[in-house]
Amino acid sequence: MTVITNHMPTAELQALDAAHHMHPFTANGELSQKGARIITRADGVHLTDSEGHQILDAMAGLWCVNIGYGRGELAEVAARQMRELPYYNTFFQTTHVPAIALAAKIAELAPGDLNNVFFAGSGSEANDTNIRMVRHYWALKGKPSKSVIISRKNAYHGSSVGSGSLGGMSGMHAQGGMPIPDIHHINQPNWWAEGGDMPPEDFGLQRARELEEAILELGEDRVAAFIAEPVQGAGGVIVPPDSYWPEIQRICDKYEILLIADEVICGFGRTGNWFGSETLNIRPDIMTIAKGLSSGYAPIGGSIVSDEVASVIAGDEFNHGYTYSGHPVAAAVALENLRILEEENILGHVRDVAAPYLKQKWEALTDHPLVGEARIVGMMGSIALTPNKEARAAFASDAGTVGYICRERCFANNLVMRHVGDRMIISPPLVITPEQIDVLIERATKSLDECYAELKAQDLLRSA
Repeated sequence: MTVITNHMPTAELQALDAAHHMHPFTANGELSQKGARIITRADGVHLTDSEGHQILDAMAGLWCVNIGYGRGELAEVAARQMRELPYYNTFFQTTHVPAIALAAKIAELAPGDLNNVFFAGSGSEANDTNIRMVRHYWALKGKPSKSVIISRKNAYHGSSVGSGSLGGMSGMHAQGGMPIPDIHHINQPNWWAEGGDMPPEDFGLQRARELEEAILELGEDRVAAFIAEPVQGAGGVIVPPDSYWPEIQRICDKYEILLIADEVICGFGRTGNWFGSETLNIRPDIMTIAKGLSSGYAPIGGSIVSDEVASVIAGDEFNHGYTYSGHPVAAAVALENLRILEEENILGHVRDVAAPYLKQKWEALTDHPLVGEARIVGMMGSIALTPNKEARAAFASDAGTVGYICRERCFANNLVMRHVGDRMIISPPLVITPEQIDVLIERATKSLDECYAELKAQDLLRSA
């Protein structure tokens, strides 16, 4: 039996990693010089690295380990399913019990008439599915010209060519020939960085109405769908003004375009409800899911589809799918994860204990001289770093310079807190306790202090 353990010194593991392992979203040459941090174990909200440091993971992996690390029940379910039926596909008029049971459970949890699930291996795959599905839907309804999907700048919907095109990350679009045709982007509802002198509510309406302007400019007969995250995650935890989503919903209803809510990050408890669409009162036709569906314990994603869309798609063979759509082991693990979320009332813990306490502590970080804004919804938060709070000023240095310095101080203080440009973001496991939140805030404050001192020393506390 092959057993993989931490059997080498850290330096040897780093050298082996640099020699053969290509990391995602990484300048691999630079990393090979520095050496990757090697994580060997995890439990609850903590990681342990190859040097024995215990690290508080305030990002829940990549926004996904909702129930925390080390839940042996998921390992037992995976082992049992591997022995019983390790794999079979759901092509060719076949199915299996884990896929059936998981689809039924997701339909039970999802709001409204979202009663149908098309499985994928990830959020990226699911959003590629959504591109195909909405275009095929309109074609079957006799409107094949409705092929344009509108998204937002600085949105993140995955990193495959299709899903990366849906996203609005300019750095991704600069590589690999993206975006593909018939994807259109409007501006994001980021009041802190882009609102100028407008009140947030007016700004939210203005940005939402860009959707209507785009529909009219492109032609109502050309627009198939609008896709957005309830709260932008990888773009920096951008919480829209309260006026934004009601206006978006009104516009989608008025022009009869499909609304796709990308729930990959917001779903399965992160905002205090099963889905961010419930928290923000959105009525989507399709929801993209992944991450918290299995708490990251197994790769699985999917599209939850309304009865209307699913019934139209059912009228023809949908020439689309993946080898691992509804993989039995991943589906079994996801079912056990949902059982734990439900039976242990983890959403109740988020709503009544963790989220209110974290909100109080997180928003108090605006007292720090480096922090201009602190926004949080449920268990996802961000702070905007600034040299001048009153002016909501950006730094004179290249975007991300200051954020990277702050992130490095967090790592040095055994805290995983990510930077997006010069915003710092968190998304801790939903099971985090108030005592652990105190540690998170203590380490974040220490890191901010050290970052501030370093910026002073390097003369980087200058406004753009």
